[in-house]
Amino acid sequence: QVQLVESGGGLVQPGGSLRLSCAASGSIFSINVMAWYRQVPGKQRELVAGITNAGIPNYAASVKGRFTISRDNTKNTVYLQMNSLNVEDTAVYYCNYKANRGRDDYWGQGTQVTVSS
Repeated sequence: QVQLVESGGGLVQPGGSLRLSCAASGSIFSINVMAWYRQVPGKQRELVAGITNAGIPNYAASVKGRFTISRDNTKNTVYLQMNSLNVEDTAVYYCNYKANRGRDDYWGQGTQVTVSS
């Protein structure tokens, strides 16, 4: 079992920044991928950004150049720095952990990000 605890969501004005954190605990494999997804009501959950244990990131086209994903393997924590936020970034953001060729697949409880003036 792996537990994921997210923090850092909130309300921000357009153009502002937020930093999300997700701390993993439990039975963590050294080879894993951690990622951030987001979901708005009525739409499918979508990948925002992911990062391998080796630090290789990938981003959705909609956030490339604005968001940065990083991780601290010593703390089993992944971060999402979100800059130049716009109203379309409003969503519940979920942390995800995958390992063991996808057989281990865990989600955090989600954190609300609201971009509004």
